[in-house]
Amino acid sequence: MRTTRTTRTTSASRTRRTAFRTGSVALAAAGALALTGCGSSSGSSGNAGSGADADVAAVSNGTQKAGTLLDTPFTKPALVLTDNHGKPFDLVKQTAGHPTLIFFGYTHCPDVCPTTMSDLALAKAKLSQADQAALRIVFVSTDPDRDTPARLTQWLGAMDKSFIGLTGKFETIQNAARSLGIGIDKPVKEKDGSITVTHGAEVLAFWPKDDKGHVLYMSGTTAEQYAADLPKIIRSEAP
Repeated sequence: MRTTRTTRTTSASRTRRTAFRTGSVALAAAGALALTGCGSSSGSSGNAGSGADADVAAVSNGTQKAGTLLDTPFTKPALVLTDNHGKPFDLVKQTAGHPTLIFFGYTHCPDVCPTTMSDLALAKAKLSQADQAALRIVFVSTDPDRDTPARLTQWLGAMDKSFIGLTGKFETIQNAARSLGIGIDKPVKEKDGSITVTHGAEVLAFWPKDDKGHVLYMSGTTAEQYAADLPKIIRSEAP
C-alpha cells in the first residue's frame, strides 16, 4: 500500500506544518481499506496500523459506509493519563460501560483535528439528553508537551465542554495508539522553529456492552454520518 502525503502550511506566532498520511487496515479477504491521517511530510515511521507498530484488524466488508465494522474488535488500552482538569484519568475504569469514541490528535492542528472534533460535537448535540450523558468522547494528545490541561480545556471547551482531553508522556500515548492500530510519531522541531506532528486520523468507537472497539471511522466522516451512527453505537449495534 502506497503512503500518500500532501503538505500544507499555516501561519501563527510561528509556522507549523501539517500533512496527511495514509495508513491501511487489511480486509478479511484481499484488498485494503485506506485510512487518512494528519502528519508530517517527512520523517514518518511508516503506515499507521501496519508492520510491527500495531495489530492489523480485519474488517467485515469493503463498502463505503461511514463506519467500518471490525471482525476482531480492539481491546481498550490500559491507559492512565492526566485529563484536561489536571486529574488522573484511567481510560478503562472511567469509560467502562459507556459508549466511547477515541481520537488521537493535537490542538495546534490546523485542519483534521478541529474538523473531526467539531463534527463529533455537532453529532452529539443531536442525541437525546440521556444518550449525551452516556457518551464519552476522548481526545488523546499526540503533542503532549504543548497540550497542557489548560490548553485542552480551552480548545475542547469551544466545541463541547463534556469532551475529555488527555495528555501525558508521549511514549505512553504512542503505545496506546499502536495497540489500537493507529500510528503516531513523536513531534519534531524543525530548523525553522515549526513543529511537525504525525498521527493517524481514525476515530475508534467502543460499544458499552463489552468495552471493545468495534467500529472504525476514517478522516472525512461527516457530522451527519456520525449523527446517524451514534445511536447504534450507544446501543452496541453495528452501524
